This record gives sequence, C-alpha cells and structure tokens, in this order.
Amino acid sequence: MAKKQSQNAAKTTHLSPLTNFTQANRALTRREMLGITGMVGLAALTGITSGAVAQRSEKRPRIAVLVSYWGATRSHADWIVTKLIDGYWWQGAYTPSRVDVSAIYMHQHDESLLGQKVAKAKGIPVFKTVREAVTLGEKELSVDGVVIVGEHGDYPKDLKGHWLLPRWQIYNQVIQVFEQSKRAVPVFNDKHLSYNWDESKWMFDKSRELNFPLTGGSSIPVYYRKPEKELDTDTPIKHSIVLGGAGDEGGIFHCIDVLQAFVERRKGGETGVRSVQSIRGPETWNWVERNPWASKLIESVAEKFELPPGHFQQNEKANICLVEYNDGTNAAVISGRDVGWTYAGEIDGQHEPTIISMLGWAGPFDQYHASNAQPHWITEMMVTKSEPFHAERLLLSSGITNHYMESNWENGVYTAIGRSIETPYMDMTYRPTRGAQFNKGERPPSRPYIRGFDS
Repeated sequence: MAKKQSQNAAKTTHLSPLTNFTQANRALTRREMLGITGMVGLAALTGITSGAVAQRSEKRPRIAVLVSYWGATRSHADWIVTKLIDGYWWQGAYTPSRVDVSAIYMHQHDESLLGQKVAKAKGIPVFKTVREAVTLGEKELSVDGVVIVGEHGDYPKDLKGHWLLPRWQIYNQVIQVFEQSKRAVPVFNDKHLSYNWDESKWMFDKSRELNFPLTGGSSIPVYYRKPEKELDTDTPIKHSIVLGGAGDEGGIFHCIDVLQAFVERRKGGETGVRSVQSIRGPETWNWVERNPWASKLIESVAEKFELPPGHFQQNEKANICLVEYNDGTNAAVISGRDVGWTYAGEIDGQHEPTIISMLGWAGPFDQYHASNAQPHWITEMMVTKSEPFHAERLLLSSGITNHYMESNWENGVYTAIGRSIETPYMDMTYRPTRGAQFNKGERPPSRPYIRGFDS
C-alpha cells in the first residue's frame, strides 16, 4: 500500500515535458502569492518591517534545486533548501530569503516524501530530470542559479569507504545545459565536489572554462565559533591540527574543510598540497608521539576543554589525515571526541597555540538548527554572482579527502599505515581576500519549519 501511494505521489507531482512549462509558471505565480502572504504573517511574528516584505517585488534570482534525497528532517536537502525558501538565522536575527526556489529535482524521488510534501505546500514544481529542472521545461537554461545537494540517500559504499553519491552525475547534466545554452549561472555543490579526484578536478575546471561562480563545502567553517575570531591574512602559521568527528568520508571532509579555512590564511597564502597520508587505529598515536608539535597541540586542546591528559589517545579506533603543503607547512586532522570541531595552530612568535572551536548544534532539528550561515552564503553568491571564497579551497578539500581515502589501499591490499600520496597536481595557489564569514551573535530560537503542513 505504501509503495502504491508513493507511486501515485510521483504521478501527481511530476510534470510532463508537454505541460511542465505552463504549469511551472502557474506554480511560480501561486508561490509568489503564498510567499507574500507568508512573509506578512511572518512579519507579525518576528517584527520584520513592511519594507522588508515589499522587497519581494524586486527581481529575485530563480534557483533550481537538485537533490539526491529529501526524505528526512536530518537530510541536508531539508536543512539547506527550506532555508532558501523561508529564510534563515544570520548574525542574531531572522533573515528573509532573497531567492526564489523555482524548480526541484529529486534523484531518489519516490523515497523523498518529505521533499514532495514541501514542494506541494510551497507551490514549487518538481521535475523528472535535471535538464527539465534547470530549463523549467524549456529548451535552454531558464534559472539564475543551481543548488546541488547530493548528500544522503540509499547509495552504496565501495571497498575503500567512498559513499557513491551522484554529485558528479547531477553536475555533469547541468554542465550539458550550460554548454548547449551558451551561458552559465552560479552553482553550489554541498560538501566535497566528488568522492573521485578526477571528477572533482573536472568539476572545478568546468567552472573556470565556462566562467561561472562555484562554491560548496562544509557548513562547519561558517558555523558559530568560540572565541569569535578569524585568523588575520598572512598569519605566520607553523603547524595546525583539527580535532573532530572523522570516522568516515563524510565526517573527515568536515574536518578537512575546517582545516583549509584556517591554513589558507597563512603567511604567503595558499601554495597547494604536496602530499596526503592516512594512518588508522593505534598507529595514529604512535605517529603523534613521534611528532612533538602535534602532541603539544593536542594536549593544549585537552587542557582548554579541561579534559584529562591523554583523553584523545584513549580512542583506539582513531585515525589521522596528514597534509604536507608545498611551502613546507604541516597539518593533521585527528579523530577527537568532546570538542566539536576544534582548530589549534602553532603561530610563530606566540607562546601559546591559537585554539578556535565550532561547538554543538543550535538546538533540535528545527527551522534554525545547524545550517544557517551556509544558506546565507549560497544566497550571497546567487545575488552578487561572486564566489564567497576561492573555489580552489573547495577543490583542495575535495582532493585531500579523496587521497586520504585512497592512502590505505594499494593494489587491493589494505594497510593501517597508509602510503604517502604525492600530489603535484594539487598546486593551486591563491591569497584569501575575505574577512570573517562565520555566524555570530545570539543563537537562534527553537522554531518549527515553516512548512505549510502540520507534519
């Protein structure tokens, strides 16, 4: 019975190629009306001025959202897309959305019942294919931006632990429309570009070839920080570590992206990555003992959090990702419990390490939990058509993750002490030009999603 209902939902939600353009326009008109009334109601609840509501009459970027799966409140699609529709919590206040989600595509459509309900409640058309979503059923590109959330869903993992999510497959179909239409628009890709280095590099290169802004990555670098601090540009960093949940590919990517957000601000700017190595299990702590700089930084974090000496070393299933940069800087991502995501850096001329933590989520799985700063920067890119940070960072984070996953395997044989993989092709160089981008101020209240339905 459930399967039959799911099939019926698919039939009523999808648009046929012959009718989707007309229906899409009608749906957009309905949604604009719903959006205005919703904003007026929200103004009464939140104290938004009438001027903020009036801004809806201005031209807003139309966004196509392409997701792998949207079937749970904990899925990234639900965290991100609902905030692009309804607004988000930024710098201590509710911020209305400045984009229109005009089309949705769900790769695992029948399993994405929550996404179907949201789309129906908000009057947003759901399309059968990527092409139809980004063209709104026309022959050429018809949206002003693309958001790809290829995270979560029923996808297999390979022997090396790669989660075979269809990010490249979705992105590739978008590129085909860009090339056919002879124009391109900004693209956001959630988390790493792909689990495969060649695909990741191709995705980045296409953004440069077709000249469109590209961003993505983890939500953690722009999450709340304690202390509320950003490293200055040209900080003389000698060594860095990040401690956090790094048990699988998805977890370690978050940590690696946090690392890159800090180390790119070192003196001279980013120079690219020379090598990547993975060590897993008890050998992790043998490496730490042989490298006093890492041991000192780890113990400084334990002391900061008032944890007993040797706290982190009690984890026998720990793992470490070693990164050597082209300028000789060394860094490590290490499994660490009870500290959220914490960066610790040895800075030349400073007696004590610099420690900056991103701690805990902002409440239950509701409207303002977790990802709020990320939708803000997605929106900024769509409105300004400028990358919020250098996309080279996203490529480096993707590449480090890719090679970390490969390091423990050679010729089909696994070893706990992985081989050091030389990466001369990861020689991206740039100087960061951004200021602080993380969320600040009062944490958001617990508030149900503005869904348009009860459950």
